[in-house]
Amino acid sequence: MKKKPFMLLGCLGMLMLSGIVAAQDDSSKEPDHYPSFSWDTIPLYMHMRKSKSFSQEELEYLAGFPIITLEKTTGSATYGSSEQGSREAAKAIKAINPEAKVLYYRNVMCNYSTYLVNAGLKDVSNPFLVARNGNTKLHRGIREVYDLSNPALRKWWVDHCVEMAGYDEIDGIFLDGNIKALEPAFLGSALGLERKQEVADGYSVMMQDLKDRAPSDKLLVANIIRARLTNSGLDYMQYFDGSYLEGIESAAGGYTRLEYLARGIDAVQQAARQGKIICMSIGLGNAALQGLKIDDSRQKVARGANIQPRLEYCLALFLICAEKYSYVYPHDGYSVNNNDSSVWLTRFPEYDKPLGPPKGPAVQDGYTYTREFEHASVFLDIEKEQGRITWK
Repeated sequence: MKKKPFMLLGCLGMLMLSGIVAAQDDSSKEPDHYPSFSWDTIPLYMHMRKSKSFSQEELEYLAGFPIITLEKTTGSATYGSSEQGSREAAKAIKAINPEAKVLYYRNVMCNYSTYLVNAGLKDVSNPFLVARNGNTKLHRGIREVYDLSNPALRKWWVDHCVEMAGYDEIDGIFLDGNIKALEPAFLGSALGLERKQEVADGYSVMMQDLKDRAPSDKLLVANIIRARLTNSGLDYMQYFDGSYLEGIESAAGGYTRLEYLARGIDAVQQAARQGKIICMSIGLGNAALQGLKIDDSRQKVARGANIQPRLEYCLALFLICAEKYSYVYPHDGYSVNNNDSSVWLTRFPEYDKPLGPPKGPAVQDGYTYTREFEHASVFLDIEKEQGRITWK
């Protein structure tokens, strides 16, 4: 099943209990609903979408990851909706590996069309935001955006997440679009800053409601840590078990590339040391080197391209941040439809090399970082965009 050098995923985190960072694993204190974790090799994460059903080979591949997000269109073409497609994929994955944690995707702002639950919006008065010029297609000009200041809309949204989290095969909710709710630059001019602030305030109410109502044994992982936000989004981690991470290299908010990346690394380290799950997504394609506004890369890796230097940089960046419950996902885009990805179903040799636990936190000197693991030494220079892992 495995091809040779290519693939996706992984991230680590270190448990913080009663304000004290655990120096060693303490399985007696681990949250029962968290993904499995091991320092034996680089911990991996999976995040992808495929509109048709997965093949047996693909299911066996997916079942090898401790935590998996099934993106928005998963199985919708085969099963008629994202809900049913995600449930069928989750059942099939967990039939192979019952310990795998499978997350169901929901966007907090964008109204994607492949969901059956959308039919219920007819019963919600004024569910979408309307720009001052009357425009209602506010996401890339093609889809509506939820008005989170509307209590009825918030209840509709949370009701669905709670329902989906109630299924045995769904281990939690992946919450996307959080930055769009909180960042004034997104729709600030279209709505006006006062109106946009109402949306941000509604977001906080909705997240608290979700936290209060979701089953306590199910995960809430949000795309929330972002250096452009106040305190890099860490103030919102109270609602979630962990954070997905993308765009860590894409400078924004008036920061230089180096400032932005260093700030992002610091935020991830803080969250990971507090026992939060970290799912780091980082691009391998050429676009990743230019820094995109939304994701690290949506550009497919060219066949035969030498991605080894970029791969090692990505893995070094991750290992500088990683603690217990951190996982990493090197990739060239989330879609695995019609050969959209060149690294789908492949596994880099680095993923199977012995790693061992860290001997301590990373040491920073300006824009360089070093860290020692039991079986590897890690060097990262974010100014020169160089990473090196010396396997012992």
